[in-house]
Amino acid sequence: MLLDEHGVTCVQTGPVVEVTLNRPEVRNAMRPSTWTTLAAVGKSIDEDVRAVVVRGAGEAFCAGIDLRLVAGDAVGDDAPLSALFEASQVEFDRLVAAYQEGFVWLRDPRFISVAAVQGHCMGAGFQFALACDVRVASDDAKFCMREAALGLVPDLTGTKHLVDAVGYSRALEWTASARFVEAEEALASGVVNKVVPRADLDSAVGEMVSALTAHPHDAVSATKSLLQGAVERTFDDQRAAERIAQFHRFAALAAGGVEVELSGATGARSHVR
Repeated sequence: MLLDEHGVTCVQTGPVVEVTLNRPEVRNAMRPSTWTTLAAVGKSIDEDVRAVVVRGAGEAFCAGIDLRLVAGDAVGDDAPLSALFEASQVEFDRLVAAYQEGFVWLRDPRFISVAAVQGHCMGAGFQFALACDVRVASDDAKFCMREAALGLVPDLTGTKHLVDAVGYSRALEWTASARFVEAEEALASGVVNKVVPRADLDSAVGEMVSALTAHPHDAVSATKSLLQGAVERTFDDQRAAERIAQFHRFAALAAGGVEVELSGATGARSHVR
């Protein structure tokens, strides 16, 4: 086990790391210590990791922020959120930027991140799932960006990821209304890649991870980087980025660093090293 603290466990099996939110008694509600622990997990990922799977223990993926903190109570080592009322903008910015690091690392192109979502996936938990590249959900999953109902805004990278997934208009409706989005609507909207019965969630995630890690690592990593930049780049900038990435792939193939199997139209097979 790589880590087990502040309600987060992290286990590596071969090239796959599994990160579990492990406070099932409070539906894996998050605290600032959760976010800083997740940031530490991100810094500990080895170069040989191909996939990261994030889960929630028990009946829910994550119920969002621990509402006891919102109500003004301290929970464990975590101070109530009211302590932030007295922070200067500079200090506030520093703190929240540190919390965001618990989510940003899932974008790392060295690996593909997959969220396995069951039950409630709310607020900070929804943002955690959105930070992943791929989401597989059980048919009882319910998504909700509820920050507006608390007088707050999503500030853990969720606004960018949600707009990228569903577009501005739908993202605004979901966040402003703070309503629940059922699994099938999430699938139709593009938030979720696949919906399966709860009993099949683990096997579906395993199949997804196997498919995403089946091909040469460097090619997949380079493709992830290209896709991440596609929205911000112009068309001409994107095709230039494709040319640069492909040059490096051809250079790697020529150097013998990668073996790929090519099947032609005739079905004949050859290998390029």
